[in-house]
Amino acid sequence: MSVTDKAILAERNREIIAHIESHSGIQRVPTRNIDIYQCRDFLNDEECELLVQKIDRDARPSTLLSSTDDTEFRTSSSTDFNRQEPAIDKIEEKITRFMGIAKENGETIQGQRYEVGQQFKPHNDWFYDNQEYWKAEKHNGGQRTWTAMVFLNDTQVGGATRFKRLGKMFHAEKGKLLCWNNLTHEGEPNEWSLHQGMKVRKGVKYIITKWFRELPWVQGAQPSRY
Repeated sequence: MSVTDKAILAERNREIIAHIESHSGIQRVPTRNIDIYQCRDFLNDEECELLVQKIDRDARPSTLLSSTDDTEFRTSSSTDFNRQEPAIDKIEEKITRFMGIAKENGETIQGQRYEVGQQFKPHNDWFYDNQEYWKAEKHNGGQRTWTAMVFLNDTQVGGATRFKRLGKMFHAEKGKLLCWNNLTHEGEPNEWSLHQGMKVRKGVKYIITKWFRELPWVQGAQPSRY
C-alpha cells in the first residue's frame, strides 16, 4: 500500500518516535501494539478558543472518503482551515515541530465539532489500497503515517476517543494532544489504530486533527478524509 520503500519508512519512524519522546511532559501509552502518545496542555486557552471560533464560523457536515449506507456512521461537523492565516500557520508549525515530521508532509489541520448525540463510529485513518480513492491519494502524498489530534475543550459527558482494539479511551481535556502511528514498524497499515469518536451525551466536543503523509502532500488538495 505504501509508495515508499519499507526500510526508509521504518528508519523515518524510529526518528519520529525518538523526537516525540524527547519532549518533556510526553506520556507513551503502555502498549506494544501501536505507537501512541499524549501530551497535556499542548495548546493554551487562547489557541483553543481561536480554533473553536473558527470551527463554529465555518463548520460544514463531515464527509467520508468512501460511501456507506449507515447514516449514523459520522454525524459531526468539520472545518478545513487555511494555513495562509498567520494564527493558523503558527499552530500548524507548533504541531509539526512537536511531531518532528517535514512540514510538506502534513495535511492542513481540520477542525471537528460533535454536538449531543453525534459520533464517528470505529474507523482507521490510513488509506485502503483496494478503494477507488487510492488512485488519487497515492499521488497526493501517499499513505497516511501519523495522526495528531488536539482536544479544544472539556466535554462534560461522553465524546471520548476510543481505541476499540486496545480497550483504551481518551477523554477530552482542553489543550491535550493525542498522537499515534497509523502504520506498523514495517510500514503496513496497523489494525490496532482503529478508533472512534464516541457519542457526546452533554455539551459540545471540539477537536482539531492533522494527518501526515509518507511523502509531501500536494498543496491545494483537500484533506482526503474527515
